Amino acid sequence: MHRFLLTPRWWGINVFVALGVPFCLFMGTWQLGRFEDRVDSHKEASAARPADQAAAPLDSLLPVDKETSGRLASVSGEYADQLLVPERRLDGKTGFYVLTLLKTDTGKAVPVVRGWLPGGADAGRAPAAPTGRVEVTGALQASESSSGKGVYSSGGLPAGQLGVIGAASLVNIVPYGLYDAWLTVQTPADGMTPVPAQAPVNTGLDLKAFQNLGYTGEWFVFAAFVLFMWFRLYRREVETLRDEEAGLLPEPETATAAAPAGSA
Repeated sequence: MHRFLLTPRWWGINVFVALGVPFCLFMGTWQLGRFEDRVDSHKEASAARPADQAAAPLDSLLPVDKETSGRLASVSGEYADQLLVPERRLDGKTGFYVLTLLKTDTGKAVPVVRGWLPGGADAGRAPAAPTGRVEVTGALQASESSSGKGVYSSGGLPAGQLGVIGAASLVNIVPYGLYDAWLTVQTPADGMTPVPAQAPVNTGLDLKAFQNLGYTGEWFVFAAFVLFMWFRLYRREVETLRDEEAGLLPEPETATAAAPAGSA
């Protein structure tokens, strides 16, 4: 009854199933692992930093990664150019960041967001930065991307305004070297609202994370579909053989040539 499984046709089917099912399971497990990694990264990035965590020197926390993002960094120097970052939302309101470049002893500058003010970007409302040498402590942040959430990337901003906070967007504005990071002061002065630190990019439960979860389900469904089709073909083959043994299948028709009628 089951000798048909040893025919060349069924050898091909069996080899395909034997290779296809483990491959689908492997890919589904891999995609599930990617999703779990993103969940762990999200938990780590969104975990609250200890309130009593001491600030570390800026250079010791670079480059910014998911472990150092949001850490308190300290750096000293003198404030230089001041810029406004428009169209930034905070607590459901639209306003602007007050960003000042801090020139450090290394000769490079680090952007420091000294606070947020509601309304349109207005240099007249932005408090002037302290003069002289200052010690600044703020939450460390990675440079923004032009495709990041809440970033003004349309261009065409007036002089003195900046759409994306990062070395790439500042390199053509200021004549000195820049750190590839920025700080947000958590205790601003002059009535400004502190800008909270944001989680590093690619560590949230975003569309990519749920795509991994969706692909996981798809690969497991493919594995189940391969097994289902193998069982369906197997059952149909067995039923056909049983019908043949029971004589339930119609006899194959034989073509009979009709003899032409002769004429006297």
